[in-house]
Amino acid sequence: MIPEDIIASFGGTLKNYSKNRTIFNEGERAGFYFQIRKGHVKMFNMTEDGREFVQGFFENGDSFGEPPLFGAFKYPATALTLEISEIYVLPKASFFLLLKSHPDIHLKFTKLICKRMIYKAKIAREVSIYPPEHRILTLLHHLKGSTQRDSSFEVPLTRQQISDLTGLRVETVIRAIKKLEKSEALTIVERKVFI
Repeated sequence: MIPEDIIASFGGTLKNYSKNRTIFNEGERAGFYFQIRKGHVKMFNMTEDGREFVQGFFENGDSFGEPPLFGAFKYPATALTLEISEIYVLPKASFFLLLKSHPDIHLKFTKLICKRMIYKAKIAREVSIYPPEHRILTLLHHLKGSTQRDSSFEVPLTRQQISDLTGLRVETVIRAIKKLEKSEALTIVERKVFI
């Protein structure tokens, strides 16, 4: 999101993280901006019964964990690398100086945070009141909508990732996807889901 040369000019450093390394824990005070140069990160919460509820997956070029910087509150989730990752780390004060110096980047963050808020609102509603098929379709339509495609869209998530993002069991996701295929709400080609 932020060009690498700009991050570096404001004191950002590129750090290497091994696979399955915690970047920050739920409840810690937010002090840094994080942007993935290369890698894959998930943010999640643990439920009381020990299950993970994934808040989001982030990949090359994505930033994560910014809302607590703006709101001066603690991280609401834990961030963990899913593979060896290179991540830019920029101190909070430097991040705010960067945004003041680059209003165009600040506007991009405003738009990004709004998109994430809409996603959270949709998912919260889905998880609380709708059946599995509806939850999954809402997630898939949200993903397709964020790509601005009108044609067929290949879902870039595994059944496990859909499970993690919707709070459903993998077996439930598999059954629901088969039902959705029968109703022609989506198609499956060589085990890949298209909507």
